[in-house]
Amino acid sequence: MSTAAERMRVALELSALAEAVMRENLRRQHPGASPVALEALLTEWFATRPGAEHGDAEGRPIDPSRFG
Repeated sequence: MSTAAERMRVALELSALAEAVMRENLRRQHPGASPVALEALLTEWFATRPGAEHGDAEGRPIDPSRFG
């Protein structure tokens, strides 16, 4: 049986792998893009990716200004 630390390590490794795969996809889709432009595209994808427009958390989006 795996420990919580092992499960967290695997989750972080998978996240890093997914980011690397998406970076390569963007590089193929935009072959002339500079590294800075590719990083901007990746950042935009993280912010607007399908199915996670409001982040990865469960629940409904709320207005953050309500916290102060």
